[in-house]
Amino acid sequence: MGDMMMQVRSGSPVEWLVPLAFILCAGWVTWHLPAFTLDFVPPTDPSQFDKLSALFKRNDVSAGLGGLFGGFADIIDWLALIGMPVFAFIGVRTVQRAGMEFESWKPADRLAVFIGRVTMMLIVLLTGVMLYEVLLRYVFEAPTLWANEMSLWLAGFVFLCAGLYAMQQRSHIRIVLLYDAVPRWVQRIFDVISTSCICIFAFFLCYGGYGEAFDKFYRWETFGTAFDPPIPATMKPLVLIIVSLVALQAVVNLISDWSKEEVHYGGEDLDQEEIERIKAQVGTEGVSDIDVTGQHTSTKD
Repeated sequence: MGDMMMQVRSGSPVEWLVPLAFILCAGWVTWHLPAFTLDFVPPTDPSQFDKLSALFKRNDVSAGLGGLFGGFADIIDWLALIGMPVFAFIGVRTVQRAGMEFESWKPADRLAVFIGRVTMMLIVLLTGVMLYEVLLRYVFEAPTLWANEMSLWLAGFVFLCAGLYAMQQRSHIRIVLLYDAVPRWVQRIFDVISTSCICIFAFFLCYGGYGEAFDKFYRWETFGTAFDPPIPATMKPLVLIIVSLVALQAVVNLISDWSKEEVHYGGEDLDQEEIERIKAQVGTEGVSDIDVTGQHTSTKD
């Protein structure tokens, strides 16, 4: 418990700067990913190679630098590629549990919480893009060609990544009428069944969707608009990655919660006493018997 309490968030700027740095590196690599495809696994079909090469040259932000070693990826592309795992590692190591977040802190939990922090920063960026478009459109009467697609793109990342964070926080939708009425050993059976269903779903989704996702990624399929972002090329593979991580997190949750002697989830609305208790606990002693969704949770280890 002492180690757990040390993980409560201190409000350090590092918790937000590292996810932001990760987003910047990931965004740069994503926009220039065709350069790495052309350098390492170029299409064998000449027409496909020319199409991908033309697409990259059209979207290359740092075209003046030239590729390293005679390739397409330049020094900034490589630095961003290296920065992604570096900032991800730092972020997973430095992320801290906020006052109302679920008290579970295995390595997989750290990864999910870090992705949650990245998702929060994406929401800030998404809001900024939308406000920027509103300002240009209605104040200066000069709307952009990219803000709408960028908003859709960012919202897709937020939607998917938030699902993993919700799974780690046990804040996903659940029907607990029967679950709360049975003894703990039956609850464990229910947990095994639900986790198995999640894993089976993830397996067949990846098994059935891998071919299409890889094809869209390898061809770098774009959205077909003036801005033409690679939404199909990125979102299809990300769906499979996030669903796999959700299944892994479900298994981690099952293991973490297995030793609890009593678990009950209530669906009642919060009364004023519970609201005051939440306010008193934020940033101090963790969630105790109130989880991040505001549901009443009673647990005993």
